[in-house]
Amino acid sequence: MSKEFETTKDILIPVDPLQRIIGQDQAVNVARILSRQKRHLLLVGPPGTGKSLIAQAISTVIQKPKQEISILQNQLNPERPLVEIRSEQQVMSDFVKNIQLGKIVSAAQVPTFVGEKLGFRCKRCGGLSSSSVSLCPHCGSEKFAPYTDKILDPYSSQLETPYSGAFRVYTNRIKPDGKEEQIIYERTPDGKVNILSQSDLRKIESLNKKTPRKVLIQLNRSTFVQATAASETELLGDVKHDPYGGHPQIGTPAYLRILPGAVHEAHEGVLFIDELATLVHLQKFILTAMQDKIFPIIGRNPTSSGASVRVDAVPCDFILVGAANITDLQHIIPPLRSRIKGDGYEILLNHFMPDSPDNRRKIAQFVAQEIIRDGRIPHVTFDSVEELINEAKNIAKTIDDINGLTLRLRNLSGIIKLAGDLAVLEQSEFIELKHVKDAVKNAKSIEEQVHEKYDNWWKAGSADHGFKSTKAGPETA
Repeated sequence: MSKEFETTKDILIPVDPLQRIIGQDQAVNVARILSRQKRHLLLVGPPGTGKSLIAQAISTVIQKPKQEISILQNQLNPERPLVEIRSEQQVMSDFVKNIQLGKIVSAAQVPTFVGEKLGFRCKRCGGLSSSSVSLCPHCGSEKFAPYTDKILDPYSSQLETPYSGAFRVYTNRIKPDGKEEQIIYERTPDGKVNILSQSDLRKIESLNKKTPRKVLIQLNRSTFVQATAASETELLGDVKHDPYGGHPQIGTPAYLRILPGAVHEAHEGVLFIDELATLVHLQKFILTAMQDKIFPIIGRNPTSSGASVRVDAVPCDFILVGAANITDLQHIIPPLRSRIKGDGYEILLNHFMPDSPDNRRKIAQFVAQEIIRDGRIPHVTFDSVEELINEAKNIAKTIDDINGLTLRLRNLSGIIKLAGDLAVLEQSEFIELKHVKDAVKNAKSIEEQVHEKYDNWWKAGSADHGFKSTKAGPETA
């Protein structure tokens, strides 16, 4: 690869999240169709090939949710709360009432933590920008990722969820008379902030004397919900236990105890399930939710007071993106696969790509992306990127016995981060060639370390249990 940059700092990272996916052109093309046509997708391939990144990218390009779902108290039958679906126009109508009572300020005038939660301020550099932009235009990092954690690791089972910031932030402040009051910061449609005091809230309550309600699924919410290794409660929802059984005087009303499941939280968004086969019997519930686009919420513990509560017809119109390894396909129930194929796609992901100048540039782009996502390591010099490309070839040859560049990018990501840590330890401005070479030497699996140190597993086991390895001589043969 010709010297097209000095360091990865010079590499432009695509704004389109789908263009950040390396070596999976077929899956990217299908993802673009999915986001417009609301189809389902099953991604099959080895770990580290970008399954979760594809699912997350789809969630960033689909339309924003248009509905808010609330649970209303049923005065006639409290154990059967009612579902209310409000459109964006209805929600905004109530929001306008609030604005008329509050105080409008700019995003720069609110406390830093409020600006971060509302999506205006970057947690890393502190720069201000529109809440609808997920990438900070000042530093290029994911604006909504926690400062102390990774920005976005597409090859991790623990993904940071991208969203456009919270719609409303609750906090407290001290009044001039020394008393504490609750205030609310709300985002306005024109990119400002409305501050509502306690007296404003009381006025709003008097204006909106309606049936008691609980907002179950907010209008401004994440379009990406991950339910990997989900329990039945996490996936399908539940009703909280009340030791007083919902007694009207001392208990909690049933409608306030309703908890949504992942299938409901993913309404109008993407439900991503990694290792789909591990859900076992829960797969049939996913199938029902996909078919009916509604799923009831019931108390799932027979000994709980919530067992008598049921909410019917809770919307769950989501795009399912499931992920599995090839060997696990046999454990996915046939009706679920049939539903996905009948209303979507099954894609076998690539685990390598040809070694070409174009694909080498893609690996260089991947390295730059990892630096930005991690946020704690310096950029990489050109020579170091070339060494990482060579390591991508070695991984492809070692694991898959193929001459090409690996797409098991989690393996390469670990080397980049280890090299970066070594550079930070030396207080180096950039990740240099020596750091990458040292990282390659140290980034070895336990199996490789056992082979180098003990030669075989039997010797390693003997050392682990304190046994001395001896060879039989002529006398004991």
